[in-house]
Amino acid sequence: MANYTAADIKALREQTGAGMLDVKKALDEADGDRAKATEILRVKGLKGVTKREGRTTSNGLVAARVENGVGTLVEVLCETDFVAKSEKFGELAQQVLDQAVASGAADADALLKSTLGDGRTVQDLLDEANATIGEKIEVKRVARLEGGNVVSYLHKTSPDLPAQIGVLVALEGGDEQVGRDVAMHIAAFSPTVLTRDEVDAETVENERRVAEATAKEEGKPEAALPRIVEGRVNGYFKENVLLEQPFAKDAKKTVGKVLEEAGANAQSFARFRVGS
Repeated sequence: MANYTAADIKALREQTGAGMLDVKKALDEADGDRAKATEILRVKGLKGVTKREGRTTSNGLVAARVENGVGTLVEVLCETDFVAKSEKFGELAQQVLDQAVASGAADADALLKSTLGDGRTVQDLLDEANATIGEKIEVKRVARLEGGNVVSYLHKTSPDLPAQIGVLVALEGGDEQVGRDVAMHIAAFSPTVLTRDEVDAETVENERRVAEATAKEEGKPEAALPRIVEGRVNGYFKENVLLEQPFAKDAKKTVGKVLEEAGANAQSFARFRVGS
């Protein structure tokens, strides 16, 4: 029988993030030598990287940092919540965030191709983690915002998981508090655009068609249709446009009004929710 203990299994699982059965098999093969077992896990894991490419990554975390007026937000995904809340995965996500900040990457492709200090790319780093942990791991999205006042906010949807929603908002003017309030609002109400001008014309026209067809189906008077359609299209804007949404802390005011009163202008924002 291999010479290892339950403590060795626990330590190797925490070190590599691999499953218990894989860890025990590796320790058996290495006769209890943890360094050899780690190498075995890595070698066997790398062989399975291609097989895992088609798997679904619906768990993971978001991480953010703001430095010198620049905010960076990354979404790192894995397959299970067990891995998502592991120390090893958390450390990996921080490495990814560090590199996103250092490289200035504005999208996932640029980040994956960027080179770490030891010569590896971020994709190499993920492949190695994929091998030892035994799950598909990927960087799904990256956002980078600049502004006079950039604020980040991370939200846990479950107390035993890392942050699942991350927000960056860039303001001109205002203070940290109004920035945080707006970031929290974005996390809760998930706007899709900053202003109605950013909604493409095709989407607006489709909303008009649906609103008109619905009103006719409801038997609304023909003379009232233009007003009803306009009201419903404006309802779409209020639901999706950040500056037109009722503010989370005071629904009598729009987000735009709250920013105006605080002497601030919103320049841009980014919102990631894990797996969506």
